[in-house]
Amino acid sequence: MIDPNLIWPFAWPIAGAMITGGLIGAERTYHGHPAGFRTHILVALASCILMLSAMHQANWAFVPLPDQTIVIDPTRMAHGILTGIGFLCAGVIFRKGFSVHGLTTAASLWITSAVGVLFGVGMLELALLAALATLSVLAVLRLVDARLPQVSTVDIEMRWIGKAAPDEPALRALMAEFGLKTLRIGHEISDGDRWHDQTLKVKGQSPLQIGALIERLKGDKSLHGFSITPHDD
Repeated sequence: MIDPNLIWPFAWPIAGAMITGGLIGAERTYHGHPAGFRTHILVALASCILMLSAMHQANWAFVPLPDQTIVIDPTRMAHGILTGIGFLCAGVIFRKGFSVHGLTTAASLWITSAVGVLFGVGMLELALLAALATLSVLAVLRLVDARLPQVSTVDIEMRWIGKAAPDEPALRALMAEFGLKTLRIGHEISDGDRWHDQTLKVKGQSPLQIGALIERLKGDKSLHGFSITPHDD
């Protein structure tokens, strides 16, 4: 028979971890990032219940040897949780062209796990402060960042027919027409000389003239296809 009085010490940390994980995940979902609402809740919940199990070792269903007491250091559980979360974080980080995406989402998963650990060990005040600070960084500072002068980075991939691909000085001049500074240029030639793929990483002052650049590239008959991907964490 389950004693209702024993449920409360577990219920409030679990509820707190799920609510804060959901709030952090909701911000990620709202901005279209891969690890969102449910993922962050599960991360916080898993971290919390694992720490609760480590903190309440007296309730474990095992029988120690006679006249011996087995006590496990709960900090080992915390180390294992935060290390394991690193593998999940790696799943939302990906590279495209010269840019790396998903770093902020990975960091949000890691801090969500830490918040879950704090709820699990009963540090309610610190857990709430950590959740508030995380939401401030992700949501409030996003508004501040939007009002600051910004330099945006964009990945551009172009496939040219045969030897029609422009050389690097011509590419840099083309980007400069639209206020973009070329940082890197990569080349890939395939099927003999049939295709010449160029990958560019460019930056410019926001707002970028992407629409005008698209119209310019669409009018080039030697360009077989292209993609333009803004950099966003």
